[in-house]
Amino acid sequence: SPDPHPQRRHLHFLNCSLWQDNSMSVKRFTFAKFSEVTEQCFLLFTLILLMFFASLTGNALIALAIWTNPGLHTPMYFFLANLSLLEIGYTCSVIPKMLQSLVSEARGISREGCATQMFFFTLFAISECCLLAAMAFDRYMAICSPLHYSTRMSRGTCAQLAVVSWGVGCLVGLGQTNYIFSLDFCGPCEIDHFFCDLPPILALACGDTSHNEAAVFVVAILCISSPFLLIIASYGRILATVLVMPSPEGRHKALSTCSSHLLVVTLFYGSGSVTYLRPKASHSPGIDKLLALFYTVVTSMLNPIIYSLRNKEVKTALRRTLGKKKILTHG
Repeated sequence: SPDPHPQRRHLHFLNCSLWQDNSMSVKRFTFAKFSEVTEQCFLLFTLILLMFFASLTGNALIALAIWTNPGLHTPMYFFLANLSLLEIGYTCSVIPKMLQSLVSEARGISREGCATQMFFFTLFAISECCLLAAMAFDRYMAICSPLHYSTRMSRGTCAQLAVVSWGVGCLVGLGQTNYIFSLDFCGPCEIDHFFCDLPPILALACGDTSHNEAAVFVVAILCISSPFLLIIASYGRILATVLVMPSPEGRHKALSTCSSHLLVVTLFYGSGSVTYLRPKASHSPGIDKLLALFYTVVTSMLNPIIYSLRNKEVKTALRRTLGKKKILTHG
């Protein structure tokens, strides 16, 4: 019998063919505009650029001060130098492209470029989660087991903890990036975000992405929640030890060495957990952008300020480093 709807079948065939062609031909993505008002974009560009330079300068100075001052060659400052390097990589993987998108019509990024940005962002973010847990363990050993601290937190142990942190970040970055970019993207290809983060890229994929979303959630649980629980456990033991210290000076010194780290952990984990651990139905592009802006720019800028303002040894080392630079410049 003749087909009662030949035109409908023909259109359906064309749509399927176009979908397949588009999914195979997607080579570039485009970042969404922040605002249609040019003045707002320029104001945001200026603000983010200033914070970006402040973040780079602050973190670079802390890493340099620790490297050039032998008195700071201890486990705590070794981890702090690694944290500063992670923050530099973290911001450099995201901010330059975002600044370009704010003031230029060239807001596109190739598929390969997007995958590269996602890999490095994930690498630095996951490595920082692990490193913050290593820093909490270091404080636990220093305060709760001071007699064994020098042997258990040797240079070799600290190097191993740093290598593991960077290694976990690299493995997770490779795994997540390969898994997501093995999908087809059928359009629209506008990323409703300012960098190639995992949730907004998954939103552009064709077909069923439930397995990928589950993988992102599991990785977030393992690599965000697990280190956070280790940090909480470490500081629980630290608090119990500090409370029974007989000397008020000892209690104050112990708490002062932990307060900066706790503040950094709260800022980083607070914004990251809200972004990646809340249900998909509660996600809002506007809120996600604000949170991402906070943990990619604001937190990275605040970390050097927090550590330098609340730590006399870091302030002294920074003065020496800046003094050496002035002498070399004038000389």
